[in-house]
Amino acid sequence: QVQLVESGGGLVQAGGSLRLSCAASGRTFSSYTMGWFRQAPGKEREFAARISGSGSSIWYANSIKGRFTISRDNAKNTVYLQMNSLKPEDTAVYYCAASSWDGNSRTEYDYWGQGTQVTVSS
Repeated sequence: QVQLVESGGGLVQAGGSLRLSCAASGRTFSSYTMGWFRQAPGKEREFAARISGSGSSIWYANSIKGRFTISRDNAKNTVYLQMNSLKPEDTAVYYCAASSWDGNSRTEYDYWGQGTQVTVSS
């Protein structure tokens, strides 16, 4: 069982930056692929980024590539999402999730956090 708690969301102007954190419980954090997903109002939850257990494999959605950076610190059981050059269309609830697999589909993720709101004003 893994429990995930996100933090770091908030209100920021377009062009600004935020850093999301996701703290995980459990002693097997490094065995999980960690992902970030986001859900905008009226839209489905979509994949944003994922990082393998060792951190050696990283994937980004095209919409955030070059602006966002995912990283993890296995000693702290924490995964991060550094978000730069934010746009109003990045406004969403951001969720972190843990998977025993290595994919971009929501169905491959077994554990989810409660989400943190990111609002980007124009």
